[in-house]
Amino acid sequence: MRTIRIGTRESQLASWQAMQVKNLLAENGYESELVFIKSEGDIDLVTPLYEIGVQGIFTRSLDLALLNDRIDVAVHSMKDVPTQLPKGISQAAVLKRGPVNDLLVFKNETSRQEYATINDQSSNFTVATSSIRRKSQWLNKYPHHSIENLRGNVNTRLRKLQDENWDAAIFAQAGLERIDLRPDHSMIIDWMLPAPAQGAIVVVCREDDINSLDACKKFSDRATEICTKVERDFLRTLLGGCSTPISALAEIKNGELIFKGNILSLDGKEKLEVEKKLVVDEAPEIGKTAAAELLAKGGNEILNAIRYATK
Repeated sequence: MRTIRIGTRESQLASWQAMQVKNLLAENGYESELVFIKSEGDIDLVTPLYEIGVQGIFTRSLDLALLNDRIDVAVHSMKDVPTQLPKGISQAAVLKRGPVNDLLVFKNETSRQEYATINDQSSNFTVATSSIRRKSQWLNKYPHHSIENLRGNVNTRLRKLQDENWDAAIFAQAGLERIDLRPDHSMIIDWMLPAPAQGAIVVVCREDDINSLDACKKFSDRATEICTKVERDFLRTLLGGCSTPISALAEIKNGELIFKGNILSLDGKEKLEVEKKLVVDEAPEIGKTAAAELLAKGGNEILNAIRYATK
């Protein structure tokens, strides 16, 4: 049996994710090794993601290595993966999902106390993030706050938060907790809806690589597959990418799939929301249905304004 080559980015978090796949393969009797590939998103740490044309920026280099047979599988944070996979590449497995929330990390305890005293929308506070989705939701709640661009892997962003004159920065809870970097002065943003597939790890391979497909499907988590598909269907139907403020979360509870989704204008002033609840077996199209409902309620106008603004 040949050794399966696992492609991954070089960051601490990406390596952690790849090691989970390596361990799962070992549990099922497969030998594997890590192959490190640098992505465009790791090279340019200055330009805001929406100006780069972000869709697939963290996955393209790994996809090319996969198609060129330099690696056998690639491991991605699923929220970074375009909803349309490149021709010749298939989803092989989705790991059991981790925490889905966003996390507000304060510069220090003083900043935490300052945030706790915010009781009106005119209070001044500076938050850093490169995510259009996070920026729009934050400005929807706090329109007078300042937003600064923050790029880099989680280690780099934590350092920048300490070096810059900012009050706080937004991170994915799963990313910080997986590598034990969540600071004590942080809090879950329970009102912020996550990115589609946030907290999920996906493994992809060449569609004709039966060995890798068979190896990976043994540890794919069915509940996470269902929920992330619904969220990504919602995103795809809205024709959104990482540079569009679209959020979605599907959860299975007591045999029901509960879905929440939204889309906002770039400045956060406009917000459309949708909620659905169906028995799991009847819910495969719920993401598409929810997206169509938002489009009919005015989502098209918001999307057109975003496309015009980002041209």
